Amino acid sequence: MKKYVIAFCLLGMSGGFVSAQDYVSKVWVSDQGDGTYKNPVLYADYSDPDACRVGDDYYLTSSSFGCLPGLQILHSKDLVNWSIIGAALPYAVPPISDHSPQHGNRVWAPSIRYHNGEFYIFWGDPDQGVYMVKSSKVEGPWSEPVLVKSGKGIIDTTPLWDDDGRVYMVHAYAGSRAGLKSVIAICELNAEATQAITQSRIIFDGHEAHETCEGPKFYKRNGYYYIFHPAGGVATGWQVVLRSKNIYGPYEWKTVLAQGETEINGPHQGAWVDTTTGEDWFLHFQDVGAHGRLLHLQPMKWVDDWPVIGIDKDGDGCGEPVLFYKKPDVGKKYSVCTPQESDEFNSQILSPQWQWNANINEKWMFCNGQNGYIRLYSYPVTDSYRNLWDVPNLLLQKISAPNFTATTKLTFKPTKKYTGERTGLVVMGLDYAGVFVENTKDGLVLSQSVCDEADRGSLEKINASVPLEGNTIYLKSTFSTKDRKNAGNEGGHDLVVMCKFSYSTDGRTYRALGIPFRVKEGRWIGAKTGLFCTRPSIQTNDGGWTDVDWFRIDK
Repeated sequence: MKKYVIAFCLLGMSGGFVSAQDYVSKVWVSDQGDGTYKNPVLYADYSDPDACRVGDDYYLTSSSFGCLPGLQILHSKDLVNWSIIGAALPYAVPPISDHSPQHGNRVWAPSIRYHNGEFYIFWGDPDQGVYMVKSSKVEGPWSEPVLVKSGKGIIDTTPLWDDDGRVYMVHAYAGSRAGLKSVIAICELNAEATQAITQSRIIFDGHEAHETCEGPKFYKRNGYYYIFHPAGGVATGWQVVLRSKNIYGPYEWKTVLAQGETEINGPHQGAWVDTTTGEDWFLHFQDVGAHGRLLHLQPMKWVDDWPVIGIDKDGDGCGEPVLFYKKPDVGKKYSVCTPQESDEFNSQILSPQWQWNANINEKWMFCNGQNGYIRLYSYPVTDSYRNLWDVPNLLLQKISAPNFTATTKLTFKPTKKYTGERTGLVVMGLDYAGVFVENTKDGLVLSQSVCDEADRGSLEKINASVPLEGNTIYLKSTFSTKDRKNAGNEGGHDLVVMCKFSYSTDGRTYRALGIPFRVKEGRWIGAKTGLFCTRPSIQTNDGGWTDVDWFRIDK
């Protein structure tokens, strides 16, 4: 298979930004510094996570849906401290020239595995089928995607290399495309794991006891085939484990993790990993709404060849998730690090937390690493433009803590040929809001705008506006989170996220603008924040740009 690499400023694997292992968030750190950690280990939207261990290293990937680069890859030495080291998918699959956003589509629930010296990532595209990429190095280059099994609604895939050399794949079905859900199926793949060689066989029906069973992860231990999967719904479900001595069953089942009396709802699909010292752990997500699906780490043990996840208070084999716990024993101590957030834009490549809202167009941005900024060119919106929901050139990253500020410094240089070019700081979801600079017939104007039900084509509303004399501006969004049932409980499942906007012309004194905005999740993802630069859909061969000096996440 061919290999591909990512050029220009599309994805950072190394370079002038802060080393991945050296970045420590100012707003959320799981490692408590005393040998314990707090959940979530990642307060960010790493939906449908899967992980594997190779030697002393752990690698994790998660659903990226239509955001690109996709299949972001995180690395850890101790399962608590993580950094983003790259991404395996630089463009839409299959490669297309269409740059329209694919909200909620494309990359669903991947699995990452290491076999015979190569990393494999499988994922289900609900409209196309199962894809796979592989690489001898997790940093890449990764192979071009291969369509392993075509078909609508095949999702949540995991391969298993059996002891006799045969290869199998477990998967679920998306009812929205397949017309059937709540079942788990298995098919056999060829030796190269590039093509299904049998039809899928349903091996478990969860309709009666485990409605909405999905997200299966495939393992083998002590002669048993194990399938870990959630059931009961993303925000309301529990973890089930199936086991059988025969790969096609029959499978017996057991519920091994449930919310119980805790505030950790779900808890939803994830990955079993072990340590070199013999411990077992389970990574899963918790859906909290606007923040997305947060990554949790649970202790795990084996009792009578059944896994018990979390803390089993009553001895029935089903545990409850923990908020605080002793860190995994990995044989060594490692320094604190967290996924990258702030960016000074001092490199020729973007720090890898950034993703575009759609299939990437190389004409959206320029950075050479010497000027200390990125240049976002104004890109024309479509003739049918309604709002930013369907604008592809939004440069966004996950929101990464319950309470924080995102601040940016930019210099807007619109063309003098026409009006209507815009730039600014946006908080993006099904509803969105932000502080936007527009060149008008009366000069530059800064507005705080909101768009409710953006996904339904609604128009923006301007809450407040001020004229600008200069073209350099500092824009800030301030996020705060409360639990409606227990104010101040950051682990709750009924979270309300509010955002206030402000601006400064000197970088010191900030003035509030507009009204508070209630942040809302996107389609299958948490809200994101970032930057953009657009121009009207008119016949012209060029436009202006905005130079972004830095983007900083702080308290």
